[in-house]
Amino acid sequence: MKSFFINKIVLFPYYLTLKIRHYLYDNGIFKSYKFDLPVISIGNISAGGTGKTPHTEFIVRELLQDYRVAVLSRGYGRRSKGFRFVETTNSALEAGDEPLQIKMKFPGVTVAVDGDRVRGINTLMQMEPPIRPEVIVMDDAFQHRRVIPGLSLLLIDYRYPPQEDNLLPVGRLRDLPEQMKRADAVIVTKCPPELSDQEVFMWRNQLMVMPHQKLLFSAIQYGEPVAIFEEGDKRYTYSNFAILLTAIANPKPLEYHLLNRYKIIKKVHYRDHHYFTKYDASKINSLVKKYPKAVIFTTEKDSQRLKGLTRLSSETKKRIFSLPIEVAILNGNGEVLSKLLKESIIG
Repeated sequence: MKSFFINKIVLFPYYLTLKIRHYLYDNGIFKSYKFDLPVISIGNISAGGTGKTPHTEFIVRELLQDYRVAVLSRGYGRRSKGFRFVETTNSALEAGDEPLQIKMKFPGVTVAVDGDRVRGINTLMQMEPPIRPEVIVMDDAFQHRRVIPGLSLLLIDYRYPPQEDNLLPVGRLRDLPEQMKRADAVIVTKCPPELSDQEVFMWRNQLMVMPHQKLLFSAIQYGEPVAIFEEGDKRYTYSNFAILLTAIANPKPLEYHLLNRYKIIKKVHYRDHHYFTKYDASKINSLVKKYPKAVIFTTEKDSQRLKGLTRLSSETKKRIFSLPIEVAILNGNGEVLSKLLKESIIG
């Protein structure tokens, strides 16, 4: 009982701040902007780990055949300022790891970063007609209420239902669960490959999905290992032993995937978006010497930051690989999401 009241006291200032902020936007005291260009927002109400980047990539892949697509992100963790176009030659420090990952996967797609999304959208709309985007996908934008999107997709982690969580700093929630009402579709992410009708019904009731909202479910799929450096020797991936190196919000899905094939003899985990240092390089090099038969696995996002780590030994560079990740929409609802995307663009 004592801890219950302590939690309430700790949470109240953040809760009150969120309530006031949303009230000011809901009542037009804080201004929001709507654009002629279709804008699709992807976001969450919890801190990290819901799969925003792979879902952004999924949506880009869906739209790319028919439209000129631009991705706009704030570029969390970058050291550059203001608006910036992301190039494949950039470093994660210049562009942010997630935008750089998207640009590397889709070199022909315009990817930009700007903490001011209104300014970012206006800048993209000023591009010359032959390359001006026909639709903008905003990554991590559910809390960015200055922009009114044409379609808002909210991601919920399968393992962390918001009704069973608490606001930061006690729990993982960065926004109020009641704000789910603003989403056009809720996607429960990182689900098991198959969901029963009973479980779908349970989620619909638990999330209190409104009649105008779509409820979808997705799972993640891992691809074949990809060498981070040119020196990468794929023969190491046939080892029975692995070192797991991550700096993401939740490395568990990757760990569970690897356990199907490897014995993980060492796990090295840093906070989300950690920028690796010379000390980290020394630590990784030491692990390579200590476990000469092990391959090192990391995530796509982490690989963008590891590429800039110049102190890694040549032996380490031979043995470090990332695992690409993609999203699959479950229960045959891929067409439902495709229809939502197209309708938001056509209007």
